[in-house]
Amino acid sequence: MNPTRQRRLWMALLVLLAASVGGGLIVWALQRNVTFLHSPTAVRDGQVPEDARFRLGGVLLEGSVKRETGSLRVAFEVTDRFNNYPVVYDGILPDMFREGTSVIATGRIRDGQLVADEVLAKHDEQYMPKEVADAIAAAKEQGEAKAAADAPTYGDAPPDAAAPPAEATTSGGTY
Repeated sequence: MNPTRQRRLWMALLVLLAASVGGGLIVWALQRNVTFLHSPTAVRDGQVPEDARFRLGGVLLEGSVKRETGSLRVAFEVTDRFNNYPVVYDGILPDMFREGTSVIATGRIRDGQLVADEVLAKHDEQYMPKEVADAIAAAKEQGEAKAAADAPTYGDAPPDAAAPPAEATTSGGTY
């Protein structure tokens, strides 16, 4: 191999090594800032690492907001309509923060509750973040699967024996 080709090969290897090191440093730096969205059901099931910072998404449970007098500290519960999870926040809440609306709280778990450092609320009647909608749908599927697994069995009876009676029909349609 002539000296020019050898120099080009070493230069290409050095550029590749530098790009790999730079890419690794970027991934390492971004990894510290990643916050995953979880539903209250996922948090209750222990799918969140102990000291991880994460986002809790769901709906603000009606009747759960409790404000401390003389401070900005607020305690409330976020629900996916299957499980609730308590949240504590010390700060100014968004204007759209109302019971029954979608919220996302970012923070860490301490003493069995999320200590939030940021709370976001939906901005109009039609909007729900895709992650929150997906988390609620996944929790609903888990709840249905659990209910099906917990359903009583009726021994050797045929499958239609446990079914409710069929609806009455007439020539006019189903009633």
